[in-house]
Amino acid sequence: MAASLLVLAVAFLVGAGHGGIDGGAAAHMEVEGSEVTYGSVIKLLHEKTKHRLHSHDVPYGSGSGQQSVTGFPEGDDSNSYWIIKPTPDSSSKQGDSIQTGGIIKLQHMKTRRWLHSHLHASPLSGNLEVSCFGGDELSDTGDYWRLEIEGSGKVWKRDQKVRLRHVDTGGYLHSHSKKYNRLGGGQQEVCGVREKRAENIWLAAEGVYLPVNGSK
Repeated sequence: MAASLLVLAVAFLVGAGHGGIDGGAAAHMEVEGSEVTYGSVIKLLHEKTKHRLHSHDVPYGSGSGQQSVTGFPEGDDSNSYWIIKPTPDSSSKQGDSIQTGGIIKLQHMKTRRWLHSHLHASPLSGNLEVSCFGGDELSDTGDYWRLEIEGSGKVWKRDQKVRLRHVDTGGYLHSHSKKYNRLGGGQQEVCGVREKRAENIWLAAEGVYLPVNGSK
C-alpha cells in the first residue's frame, strides 16, 4: 500500500509539470524520506536567504536569453520543484542514493528544462549566469552538477547542507539578496561563483523522496 501511494504521489507531482495542478495541491502530496535519491522530486532551499530554487518560462533579457532561474521566497509554489536525475553515462538508477562527489542533473518539473550554467554574465551581479536549458530530448554537459556535502556525511540526506558545483565552469550554485525589479514576489538572483561562500549552501526541503533501493 505504501509503495502504491508513493507511485501515485510521484505521478501526481510529475503530472503537475504539464500544467495539471496548482502549487498548494502539490504541497499536500509530500512523501518524506531521510535520503535524497535519484528520481526524487524536491525543492532546494537556500540556507542564507530561505528562498527556494525556482524557474518559470520567462527568458533572461540579457546574456544567453535562456529560461531564467531565481530564488523564490514562498514554499508553496509549484515552479520550485526539481527532478533529480543521473547523467546518461552513469549506472545509477531511480531510487539509488547520491553520494558526495556524485554528478547529478536537475530537471525543472514544470518546463522539463535542465538547470544549466555557462560563461554568460548573470544579470544583477555579473557572476556566472544560471539558466534552464534544453528538454527531455536535449541536454549537454552544461547541465552537470557535482554534489559536495558539508561535514562528514557521505550520502545526501534531507535538510543536510550541500553545495552544487557546476562541472563545466567550476561555479557553485549561489544566491544572495539582490532582487529583480521586473519580477514579482521578491524573486532574487541565482548565479554561479567559483569561490566557496556561505551563500553557496542549499538544503533539500519539500518534495517526494523515493525510498532507497533495497529498503523495506
